Amino acid sequence: MFKKKKSLWLFLLPGLAGLMVFYVAPFIGGLYFSFTDGTINNSFVGFDNYTRLWKNEVFRLGLQNSLELSLICAPLIFVLSFTLSVMLKHLKEKSLFFRNVLLMPYLVPTSAMLIVWTLLFDYGGIVNRLVVGLGQERVLWLQSGAMRVPIVLLYVWKNTGFSVVIFSAALQSIPDEYYEFARLEGASSVKQASKITLPLILPTAFFVLVLGWVNAFKIFKEVYFIGGAYPDERVYTLQHFMNNKFATLDYQDVTTAAYSFALIVLALFGLMYLNKGVRGDAH
Repeated sequence: MFKKKKSLWLFLLPGLAGLMVFYVAPFIGGLYFSFTDGTINNSFVGFDNYTRLWKNEVFRLGLQNSLELSLICAPLIFVLSFTLSVMLKHLKEKSLFFRNVLLMPYLVPTSAMLIVWTLLFDYGGIVNRLVVGLGQERVLWLQSGAMRVPIVLLYVWKNTGFSVVIFSAALQSIPDEYYEFARLEGASSVKQASKITLPLILPTAFFVLVLGWVNAFKIFKEVYFIGGAYPDERVYTLQHFMNNKFATLDYQDVTTAAYSFALIVLALFGLMYLNKGVRGDAH
């Protein structure tokens, strides 16, 4: 037994060493750095950096916009992916083909997709032609706060397929016998969904919602490729703040903002793991 454990640790050692050197040590070092003044002496200043950061209006603007975008995108992806997953389940043999089609945008680089999006939402693009056709004035979709619309549509379209795959796997794990028995008992489709489907996929549904919220909170590439480093203030995200601070070598604010963001993400994951359904304790 001792030899087996020793062999196991020998196999794990390279991976653990890499984890410690490239992840754990930098994380601890960065955390300590966020509590110092950033000078040569690295004098400890406590929570002064965090207090100053949270008083920064630009930081709060980026945080607010990131939060708002996540609260828009995550529920949209959740509802859309669940609906599509239920529809695909009824297609049976054809469902695999459509799942692959829905997953394709997730695999395509964002920069390539933005070429199409620019053609659609440009001032003289297809969308504005439809707007003019409806008797309205053209909208600056890519140069104003209205940029939120193409950003949200792009993000939802790109990421829905991944959630569909997760939901489909959860739905397929439910035995068909449950539904057959429910139909024999005279249960309607709504009752089957509320009494069988939803309770059994609740852990997966919660996981998809929280994961979607965390990922949507990090929306940046889509905005950056369209609006650059300093877009309209209504689409200025937390990642913009961090990137711009890094460009000006303000590492203190970058580090403090990064750990503030990490704390928010950890809080979300903590919420997920504290939920009994996710831990498999739901009845």
